[in-house]
Amino acid sequence: MRILAAIVVFLFCAAPAFASAPKALDIGPGEQVWFEEDHTVPMVAVTVALPAGSVYDPANKAGLAAFAAYMFNEGAGEYSSVAYQAAVANLGMQLSMSPDRDYLVLSFTTLSSHAKEAFRLFALALQKPHFDADAVARVRAQMLQSLQQDAQEPATIALNRFYQAFFGDHPYAHPVNGDAAGLNAISAADLKAFAATHWVRNGAKLTVSGDIDTAMLTALLKSTFDPLPATAPPPPPPVTHTGPPGLIVVAMDVPQPTAIFGLPGMLRSDKDYLAGYVANHIVGGGDFSSRLTHEVREKRGLTYGVSQVFGDFRLAGYVIGQVATRRDSMSRSLEVIRNVLAEYAAHGPTEAELRDAKTYLTGSYPLAFSSNVGVAAQLNAFQRAGLDIDYVTSRNSRINALTLADVRRAAARIFDPKREIVVVAGTLPSPAPQKSRKPTKA
Repeated sequence: MRILAAIVVFLFCAAPAFASAPKALDIGPGEQVWFEEDHTVPMVAVTVALPAGSVYDPANKAGLAAFAAYMFNEGAGEYSSVAYQAAVANLGMQLSMSPDRDYLVLSFTTLSSHAKEAFRLFALALQKPHFDADAVARVRAQMLQSLQQDAQEPATIALNRFYQAFFGDHPYAHPVNGDAAGLNAISAADLKAFAATHWVRNGAKLTVSGDIDTAMLTALLKSTFDPLPATAPPPPPPVTHTGPPGLIVVAMDVPQPTAIFGLPGMLRSDKDYLAGYVANHIVGGGDFSSRLTHEVREKRGLTYGVSQVFGDFRLAGYVIGQVATRRDSMSRSLEVIRNVLAEYAAHGPTEAELRDAKTYLTGSYPLAFSSNVGVAAQLNAFQRAGLDIDYVTSRNSRINALTLADVRRAAARIFDPKREIVVVAGTLPSPAPQKSRKPTKA
């Protein structure tokens, strides 16, 4: 662990430090804009989050938000689908659409000399999308094919079933890309209506990093977002409860089952959130120093990898982990995971574990800001989490200020395995039959 921490410190010194705190721009009510001006390289990176995630899908049309997102570059304004994509490619503009449960996250990068044209093309897709019949049919077919492929993947099956068990009847429960029945029920009119009510400026989160000045960027942002509706979509329903703990097995004939396991977590607004984040890193973070990795992989050789993420949607916090192993090792792996979490909830981390976690988390932090794309993406993630702009520069000091008591308190709140929901995609070996015993005389 100390060797790993030393490597991180070296990387921190070698990596370019991220720029000073970004500044907030005022382009209109309801829109949050953070801008990091950087003229090091002649490019601009933009990330936009709109209130258009799958949480807004109608109950009988799961996948509507994602369907609309994947139509973003399928024709707009004077451009057909083919012409629009050609214009983007000819400009050297990189455009991506990533729907999640809360937001539609749109990103593009461009040379600074092409910024005006890149913003124009982006604005056309936001303001005047087509949703032509042929493109709708093609994207629907692609999404249905993707669902068929997902149905063969144990990890995807287990993950989807976990969200169903964890969130129950809340919209968070269904997959972002929906299901076959929902996708087949969606019409072009549904897509147009969704874009008109969710591709809006009220609630938009905008981040920009790169070689552009404030005056030009402000003008481009206003021309892109001012024409959008100023209304906000109705708020999604609150998460009032999560599903009961227990084990669910989704039968699949695979040699290596995958298990998804998880617990209720914390909202970002929780005073213990950052302590919980650090506590999770120690017990199940993705690096090789975590307790779960040590106990399940290194000590017992049950798996190549086990990890656990401290996640948060806007309306719910959760802890979710994954392990894949041989069929005859899954029950033992889950038992070890439960024991590790129980011990951790009871006693929390050691001083050395907390010290090493702080070194790693603070030392690796600047690496997220090593490019304009990284800066725009990271800042937008902070916006979506509801954080203030000063969090960018205060985050490391907040982590370093955490005490052992803080992290132990968070661990005790979160990691009680009695609340754990486990979904296994695959099969578990049947328990050995118990031999009958003859009664003994008293």
